[in-house]
Amino acid sequence: MAEARKRCSEDWLAVYIGLLVFLLALLVLAGLDALGWAITTSVWTRLATALKPVSPSYANVPAVLSLFLTYLFLLGLTTAGAWGLGANWKRFAKSFTGVFFLSYGCWIAGAYAHIAATPNQRAAQGIGWSLNLTSEAGYIIALVVGLIIGNFIPSLVSWLQEAIRPELYIKTAIVILGGFLGVTAAEQLGLATSVMFRGLCAILEAYLIYWALVYWIARKYFGFSREWAVPLASGISICGVSAAIATGAAIKARPIVPIMVSSLVVVFAVVEVLVLPFVAQKFMYTEPMVAGAWMGLAVKTDGAAVASGAITESLILAKAAAEQGIQYQEGWIVAVTTTVKVFIDVFIAVWAFILAWIWSAKIEGKSGEKISKRLLWERFPKFILGYMVTFLFILAIGVFWPDSIARAKTAMGQANVFRGIFFVMTFFTIGVVSNFRKLWQEGIARLALVYVVCLFGFIIWIGLLISWLFFHGVKPPIVPA
Repeated sequence: MAEARKRCSEDWLAVYIGLLVFLLALLVLAGLDALGWAITTSVWTRLATALKPVSPSYANVPAVLSLFLTYLFLLGLTTAGAWGLGANWKRFAKSFTGVFFLSYGCWIAGAYAHIAATPNQRAAQGIGWSLNLTSEAGYIIALVVGLIIGNFIPSLVSWLQEAIRPELYIKTAIVILGGFLGVTAAEQLGLATSVMFRGLCAILEAYLIYWALVYWIARKYFGFSREWAVPLASGISICGVSAAIATGAAIKARPIVPIMVSSLVVVFAVVEVLVLPFVAQKFMYTEPMVAGAWMGLAVKTDGAAVASGAITESLILAKAAAEQGIQYQEGWIVAVTTTVKVFIDVFIAVWAFILAWIWSAKIEGKSGEKISKRLLWERFPKFILGYMVTFLFILAIGVFWPDSIARAKTAMGQANVFRGIFFVMTFFTIGVVSNFRKLWQEGIARLALVYVVCLFGFIIWIGLLISWLFFHGVKPPIVPA
């Protein structure tokens, strides 16, 4: 029944949900505040002041009601999507309720003033010190809470299982993010064009270097077969889970191969997210765009990469303000991360097509077999289409109707509330699926050794070098004093 009912893929579902949120937000351009009731969280010392509706038009709506309406809205969207995917919608609804409130609880905790307040916010909050992490600290807390649940509370994992869908959440968030970044690009069109061009050049360099090196090391020094080396090289060097699965399917690898690689990708993405943003803050706060590109090239999986870009941005903005007295405009660092990651995602389809052709025509000795033209489309990550639509639509508004950019910015600010919620649910669910003990029992140690050697031996550092070469000296716009 579930298979018969299944009408769309998770990729397309992310597009549908993201575009619906985007379109509802755009009603602000027509004078309709359709999403202003959505909950937003600000830095707080008293919990009663933490939550409020995003729009002043709904200022009289109680915060608890705003939170509940936001939950019901997302519950309806995702449950309908789960039904379309063939899932048990009743179990999904129960599981999503847990995922939403646990994740949002982490988001609220991350906004606590002693954790989140930047130096310029301390006086208003009445505190003398803080960790300067901004409210994005909620991502880290969500990840840690998810790890605790995933590794020590199996009964809760079982209850949440139906809604543990980190790829769906991050892909939806990226579709919405396109509109937010479109506003940013429209305000600084010249710099945005430079960022996109540099990002394209950077990932082409990374593809040509990363993949070949990992494949060669896995084959020559660790003795892996081609079946293992291809998904392993793709997962480590390109885009984690999506690349491992796409290229594994392209060469017709056994299902266990990309699954094992994908498990590794998630585990190491957790490590990278917990470490690399803080390294970037310590050593690269004077080169914020380099740091953003580095996250896109070094951190695998869409969720971990884009969210690490968001964390890096919050950390660097806080330190630049504290150390240099510079207030950079928000959105540019994560825009670089997302741009690099998006180009990488686009090229997964091309790479899968190339590998499918090589395996069919050369490796398997079927040189006369024609490659289906549908393969490229089937491998193309569909959520990228949603990202491109939202980004280009808002960018067009800024270019052709500049008088509307202020209202578009308000609209995308409302949509961005949902992007933040999908982000924090991504982090929480990535933590939940990272069961270290089970992965070890499955014999993942040897694969992990290749991952460690390649990731920390050269991928991170080549990524840093490429980021430096293309983004050194490029700075985000400075907010006027």
